[in-house]
Amino acid sequence: MEYVIRDAVKGDMPRVLELIQELANFEKEPHAVLVTLEELTEAGFGEKPLYHCFVAVVADELVGMALIYPRYSTWRGPVIHLEDLIVTQKMRGTGIGSALLERVVRYGKDKGVRRIGWEVLDWNEPAIQFYESKGANVMRDWDVVQLDEEGMNKFLIE
Repeated sequence: MEYVIRDAVKGDMPRVLELIQELANFEKEPHAVLVTLEELTEAGFGEKPLYHCFVAVVADELVGMALIYPRYSTWRGPVIHLEDLIVTQKMRGTGIGSALLERVVRYGKDKGVRRIGWEVLDWNEPAIQFYESKGANVMRDWDVVQLDEEGMNKFLIE
């Protein structure tokens, strides 16, 4: 099967948002996606882009994406965070996920980053095995910590 991995363009964002929702559904968080198409588009293609996105296309259909953004590590210096990498259910196992991850890694190397990091759910063994097979270190002794809007408000009130 032939596919193309390329930089996303504004016109891809409706489909990218659909893929984000597909990932949320897969992760058992169907109501967690709050970002609008307008917000997603402005954040990626506005005056000061906050992220970079790659897409996978098969026969003119967008079937996967990887969204990354720059971060800074006090230990390592410049790093990249891979926010999401998703391939539609029907296209998993075709090599598209590997190709998207390779594109992210090449982008990181070209930018001179010292690390690329992301999270994976502890129950998603196929993804964990995939990442480990590519040389990633899945750090099972770390916990993700987040403050959502409600948590931030609570923190600031108390």
